[in-house]
Amino acid sequence: MAKWTVDQSHSSVGFEVKHMMVSKVKGQFSSYTADVEAADLTDLTTASIAFKLDIASINTHSEDRDNHLKSGDFFDKEKYPTIDFNSTSITKDGDDYKVTGDLTIKDVTKPVTFDVEFGGKGTNPWGVEVYGFEAEAKINREDFGLTWNAVLESGGVLVGKDIKIKVELEVNPA
Repeated sequence: MAKWTVDQSHSSVGFEVKHMMVSKVKGQFSSYTADVEAADLTDLTTASIAFKLDIASINTHSEDRDNHLKSGDFFDKEKYPTIDFNSTSITKDGDDYKVTGDLTIKDVTKPVTFDVEFGGKGTNPWGVEVYGFEAEAKINREDFGLTWNAVLESGGVLVGKDIKIKVELEVNPA
């Protein structure tokens, strides 16, 4: 197994959630670590993938909302400073993959499966071979203890339950 480096300048880890039942709020984590080990990135079935997202780096383009997300109402960054993902199985799905692993938010760990699309490989201008991947999963935030909400006058709620997690990676040999 070889270690691969995630090129964070060409990668992102983000999410989106319904806001007031009518629009979506998108955010990302600007600080994270990722460990990818694989014999061959054109066959992820042998890979091991781990992520650690820094709650303090959450960015939704609203300082007030970011601070609320970091508080005890949501992620409680003082007590739980990271969100962690560790792959447990990877299977081929046509030309793509299903990456299943343990996702830990706060003190709750649950299995989550990401649909992963292999974007291809190429050689950058400096002669380094790079590989691209896009991954997406959907979770119910309440399953992870993220239950804060506010009821709207219209009868809906301020924050949707379903969260789409989106990861775009560019990796190269370590």
